[in-house]
Amino acid sequence: MRPQILFPLFADTCTLPGVGPKVAQNLEKLDARHVLDLLFMMPVSLTDRRSRPGVANAIDGQIASFEVEIEKHAPPPRRGLPYRVRTHDETGFLTLTWFHGRPDYLMRQLPPGERRIVSGKVEHFSGEIQMLHPDYIVLPQNADEIPPIEPVYPMTQGLAAKTLRKAIAGALERAPELEEWVDPGLLAAQQWPSWHKALIAIHQPTDLDVLDEQSPVRRRLAYDELLSRQLALALVRAHRRAKRGLALTGDGRKVQAILDNAPFTPTGAQSRVFAEIEADMAKPERMMRLLQGDVGSGKTFVAALAAARAVEAGGQCALMAPTEILARQHAQSLAPLLKCAGITLDVLTGRDKGQERARILSDLQSGKTNVICGTHALFQEGVEFNNLALVIIDEQHRFGVSDRLRLTRKGARPDLLVMTATPIPRTLALAVYGDMDLSMLDEKPPGRQPIATRVLPLDRLEDVISRLGKLIEDGGRGYWVCPLVEESDKVDLAAAEARFEDLKSRFGDHIGLIHGRMPAREKERLSLAFKSGEIQILVATTVVEVGMDVPEASVMVIEQAERFGLAQLHQLRGRVGRSARPSSCLLLYKPPLGETAKTRLKTLRETDDGFLIAETDWKLRGMGDLLGMRQSGLPKNHFARLETDAELLDLANTQARLIAQNDPDLAGKRGIALRQLLYLFAQDQAVRLLSSG
Repeated sequence: MRPQILFPLFADTCTLPGVGPKVAQNLEKLDARHVLDLLFMMPVSLTDRRSRPGVANAIDGQIASFEVEIEKHAPPPRRGLPYRVRTHDETGFLTLTWFHGRPDYLMRQLPPGERRIVSGKVEHFSGEIQMLHPDYIVLPQNADEIPPIEPVYPMTQGLAAKTLRKAIAGALERAPELEEWVDPGLLAAQQWPSWHKALIAIHQPTDLDVLDEQSPVRRRLAYDELLSRQLALALVRAHRRAKRGLALTGDGRKVQAILDNAPFTPTGAQSRVFAEIEADMAKPERMMRLLQGDVGSGKTFVAALAAARAVEAGGQCALMAPTEILARQHAQSLAPLLKCAGITLDVLTGRDKGQERARILSDLQSGKTNVICGTHALFQEGVEFNNLALVIIDEQHRFGVSDRLRLTRKGARPDLLVMTATPIPRTLALAVYGDMDLSMLDEKPPGRQPIATRVLPLDRLEDVISRLGKLIEDGGRGYWVCPLVEESDKVDLAAAEARFEDLKSRFGDHIGLIHGRMPAREKERLSLAFKSGEIQILVATTVVEVGMDVPEASVMVIEQAERFGLAQLHQLRGRVGRSARPSSCLLLYKPPLGETAKTRLKTLRETDDGFLIAETDWKLRGMGDLLGMRQSGLPKNHFARLETDAELLDLANTQARLIAQNDPDLAGKRGIALRQLLYLFAQDQAVRLLSSG
């Protein structure tokens, strides 16, 4: 249960002074439902109000404060003109200006002959020094109501900045002093303040450096956030190791049959990675391993070996893919490998109905089917396994965490292998998959030709189309990728349907069109027609990003490539270069290019190293939606910035593993404080969720 000392922080914001139902509703737009959410609302910037230069010395465009005497009010002679109040100090005259000012209110605030302190941005206009809509007007004896350094928060329509600051001040009053959860030696070495003092420093700053990346205050709060996540993952890991899984061992004959009959010799990386997986599967603890492999590095072959080991041990294997086209592609790739080892394979997707579905489910339940490939359909009600021993999930970031859990619950703690062809920067892998062991396929099979990548402006379109004509004459195949399915008034993008019609008018039935809105059967028919050579140029949306494996395809044209993310461009390029024939990728762009787009296309032209590309993408886009973050179970950060806090993440990861090793139940004095940390950052929920998977 949540510790009682934290109860006030989980109260609704409407329990704070000055926060009624309407304000609370506006706070919800900023994701602030509870008092704690206000404490964790990081200022976006700071306003320095310490400058008191005297009116005559005020600098145009800067924020300053002045103690002035009010001389007279000058209401507008007609509608549309501003309301002015003339004031002065001992150095000069200052005009306070309002558009749509209410005379009665302003007269009460600024009575002629009295003194007030005003604070706001100074402007020099028509020989006058003026302040438009002052931020503060206070009595001289209430000068402390103007914060010397004022935090600026994200805002939403209908919520006044003053109201938000008051709500946050009320939240700060409820923040308790908590027992320290940071290791004392680390706390001293980093010269970090306590959690409570750090929150006060963020919301009531006394210097302008408090929000800086290297500020001890920000780093302390960022570390707390990262430690809570890494500790949750480490506890899951420890909890998983304490639970017995299935020790999957076999005589090796099925694995050897695949190795003996494979049309190629496995790469060193494939052999190394399978050895890691094999060792994990043999242990009584559950395997939870992430397999990263660049485009074309041979993950499917490793998956076949892992599936064979599960079947040798008397179990079944389920391979889940995000789309039907990819699930069936996996089945086609695995079938010849598994067949030679006497392993039965089937496919289950949403389109399987009636008698065929009944047969698939019956074979699965009886154990007649050893390996099944499928989509979300695999974890639907009514899908029962005889003995599910291994779950392989491809492109994990396209699934929610709950999807992963639902499938693994189909067996008695089956081993889990997650695969991704989107190389993940180490920092992100640690943050998202910290509860998993990591394997990397960093070597491509021999014989693969490098893909020649060229960047061309759209005015070279006719040259590219002519090149396609030559490709068709030579019996070759290629892709033409467009960002949208149909014309859009809002976004000026070339449409796949329009491009298809244009190319078809030139090359006839050699051209096909595939996109995400098509029925699954039609997509499969077109894929097979392209694979057989009946269609030679496939115009497509990004549906071909994953799942298309046609070694004969040697040209990839990406229209308006500047509209795509770097990792996505790399994935699309990986659809070609899958055989010994020379391949090329043509990136067509619409000038002028922005700096980020230039860097993207330049990076793609200069390297085909997916891991280097992932790091560059990370730097260009920040955390963004690089991995579909919300689906990956990683909540939005309040204080930490994964792009720049890699060192803090490493530190948090090391500390978390030590804690999980020495006090896995968090029963000691520091453990009780760490439990409070987990509740503060909602990781109590993450522990419950992830421990199931």
